Amino acid sequence: MEKVKVGIIGTGFIGPTHIEAIRRLGFVEVVGLAENSQEAAEKKAAELGIPKAYGDYRDMLQDSEIQVVHNCTPNHLHFGINKEIILAGKHVLSEKPLAMSSQESAELLALAKEHKVVHGVNFNYRQFPVVRQLAAMIKNGEIGKVNLVHGSYLQDWLLYETDFNWRLAPEVGGKSRAVADIGSHWCDTVQNVTGKRIVEVFADLATVIPVRKKSTSNVATFGAQQAQEETYEDVPIHTEDYASVLVRFEDGSRGVFTVSQVSAGRKNRLSFEINGSQKSAYWNQEEPEKLWIGHRDRPNEVLQADPALFLPEARSAIHHPGGHNEGWPDALKNGMLNFYTFIREGKDPLNDEKNFATFEDGHVSMCITDAILESHEQQKWVKVQVEQEVHS
Repeated sequence: MEKVKVGIIGTGFIGPTHIEAIRRLGFVEVVGLAENSQEAAEKKAAELGIPKAYGDYRDMLQDSEIQVVHNCTPNHLHFGINKEIILAGKHVLSEKPLAMSSQESAELLALAKEHKVVHGVNFNYRQFPVVRQLAAMIKNGEIGKVNLVHGSYLQDWLLYETDFNWRLAPEVGGKSRAVADIGSHWCDTVQNVTGKRIVEVFADLATVIPVRKKSTSNVATFGAQQAQEETYEDVPIHTEDYASVLVRFEDGSRGVFTVSQVSAGRKNRLSFEINGSQKSAYWNQEEPEKLWIGHRDRPNEVLQADPALFLPEARSAIHHPGGHNEGWPDALKNGMLNFYTFIREGKDPLNDEKNFATFEDGHVSMCITDAILESHEQQKWVKVQVEQEVHS
């Protein structure tokens, strides 16, 4: 069978991780790469072993060989490029956030449906094997009625005033940072696991470091800070380093989460606990192979990722025997596998069930972020407004 041909736009941190995950599938081939100049594209394509290099992504969209395009660009470029990918008639997998506002994400969702392209958003935490197992347990009633959901997503890469990155600029990263960047992952994961939508929020946001020192030389996201920098410029910061948000789900259950990018020692710690009427369950992305299960009347237990112990609904998400830990790159691959299997099997993007995050999920995420920002500004509960009918 002929391989699905793919093009990638953007090769910062996330683009190469998409490429690696795609290559692990076997039936998908990355044939093109686009950057912001021909020279940069050719250099990166040579490094990554990709045959075609484009200095302008629009030229790649004209390539009839390419069937699917991944949008791995900075946030402010997502809407425009996603729209052009759809109008070019190609399937699209976008990084999050899907756009810069819920109005834009609504337009993209409507456009993707109109053009009947397969559309995905890289919410990869829902694809961890243990997360899939927990989702199946909740669906089967093993936890009982879900009463409380609480947790956090903590990082430390912006702890120092000299830490700086494009995500700090609202015109590039968006009007929200910690919530949009990592809070969106937390919300998507717990909604997917519980099967319940967040419908109302009460938020408190804070900019812990209101003025940062931007170095005259660039330091990559998640890269090592240089020992000494010669000069800095002071940059006022207008997006949040921290947020705590009370949430209400559609069935009346409650929750709360905290996000922070200034928590020393927490590298990429997405965690959540679900308290049900029969059991509790806790998962932490930095120890992804373990699911803590809490009981009242007998000893607590820890379920290790093992296909022999998993429910049938979750077994396909794990690919190695127990004790062979699968982590972040494997969850990303699971998302790619589900997305590309849907394409290879010729399924209907309008009607067939999907086991990956879609533009609809991306739009819901934008609506939650909008509600959180409004709640913080007004200091009150705000309902999440998800338009049911949207027209481009």
